[in-house]
Amino acid sequence: MTRSTQPCVPSADTARHCAQYLTFSLGGEMFGIGILTIKEIIEFHEVTTVPMMPHAVRGVINLRGAVVPVVDLQARFGRPPRPVTKRTCIVIVELGANSEMPVVGVVVDGVSEVLDITAADIEPAPAFGAKLRTDFIAGMAKVRERFVILLSVEHVLAIDELAALAGERQLAAIDLA
Repeated sequence: MTRSTQPCVPSADTARHCAQYLTFSLGGEMFGIGILTIKEIIEFHEVTTVPMMPHAVRGVINLRGAVVPVVDLQARFGRPPRPVTKRTCIVIVELGANSEMPVVGVVVDGVSEVLDITAADIEPAPAFGAKLRTDFIAGMAKVRERFVILLSVEHVLAIDELAALAGERQLAAIDLA
């Protein structure tokens, strides 16, 4: 993992406010998550499946004695899961003490770098035409002539919504029986 060569320079101008984002690839697109929510990045290893979980939850892992759910972002975005490669890893995200699940792992195709992005380089989420739900997008950053989709982790990893999806799957299975 490398860092951007253009560090943020503090200034009184709020438009120049800067934040760091961990960037990663997923399905050929570049995404970013605020670095302050990232706990660690681990190599992808066996995930224990849990019955009746939503399609987007691959299962759980044991992280130093703690059970951590692992969300497949591709599936969460309504896309088919990607095959695991040598670059596939799990980004451990801290959602906060007020969340039902304070720590969640997300499967990504590969981690790229930590970038310093100024507020002036971030545009709001598009109102239409995005391949993702607009509430999943915190903003669109232009970095080196390419867009990076900055994710709103509190919406993407909303455990109550994932649990509701699991409930819908259980009801559908009962209806089919």
